[in-house]
Amino acid sequence: MELRHLRYFCVAAEELNMTRAAARLHMAQPPLTRQINQLEEEIGTRLFERSPRGLTLTPAGQFFHEHTLQILEKVDTTVAGTRRIARSKRQLFGIGFVPSVFYGQLPLLVRGLRQKEDVELTLAELTTVQQIQALKAGRIDLGFGRLRIDDPDVEQEVLFEEPMMAALPNGHPLEGTTPTMAQLAEYPLILFPATPRPSMADTVLGMFRRRGLRVQVAQEANEMQTALGLVASDLGITLVPEQVRRLQRDGINYVYLAETHITIPILCSRRRDEPPSPIMREANAILEVLVENRRTGRYP
Repeated sequence: MELRHLRYFCVAAEELNMTRAAARLHMAQPPLTRQINQLEEEIGTRLFERSPRGLTLTPAGQFFHEHTLQILEKVDTTVAGTRRIARSKRQLFGIGFVPSVFYGQLPLLVRGLRQKEDVELTLAELTTVQQIQALKAGRIDLGFGRLRIDDPDVEQEVLFEEPMMAALPNGHPLEGTTPTMAQLAEYPLILFPATPRPSMADTVLGMFRRRGLRVQVAQEANEMQTALGLVASDLGITLVPEQVRRLQRDGINYVYLAETHITIPILCSRRRDEPPSPIMREANAILEVLVENRRTGRYP
């Protein structure tokens, strides 16, 4: 299957008439029909219902059309971005991050790198597991996550340990207190992200299990924002890193834990043994300043 087959299919799906579709594609109708038939044979199902009045998409065809449009749009965007970078002579530098690190100093790093005229910066929201895969594939150059992962091709540096907090709905019995983990275990728990695993959800579960505590998982959400929305809806509580308290959201109160030693790391992941580029050295220098600011209390 080639990209041209997908483009042929999309035009046929829009026109629902092979003659008109062939005219749009500047080709004869019989070769187009053969291409569509070959595509259906390769997929193993009919994409169109044929009748004397024209074509209609089958349910499978509707599904294939929707997703093919997304694929082609992504390809076109990628090609346009590649050409833009080639014209500008700028070096591409990718950063992957989990959402919970974006409420602290990471935006300052992004801002500092964006000021470099020779850098084309790309950002990708990825779980720590996805960051490791993206680093090895060369899709990103730096990753900021929470999960320690042992991989021979990737090195992880702990920037600092961050206290955990409980996010509670307004009016919760523990509001205004510094609850223990045992007290929190008495309430329904909301975890995130649900997939892929392992993830921060497993880290939070481990915090309870290591203390011999059993929890009732009320809901799992893929996004932190969704989890906080569920908390605001009074469906349960959740644990979040301290930085997240900077996200002011109606219906939620953040409280510190009685066990102040319960923390979660911010990890910076890089490809192992790769000589740092000038951009990477610049990023590392900015990071050193930001981490020192955090350690000395000049920035939360």
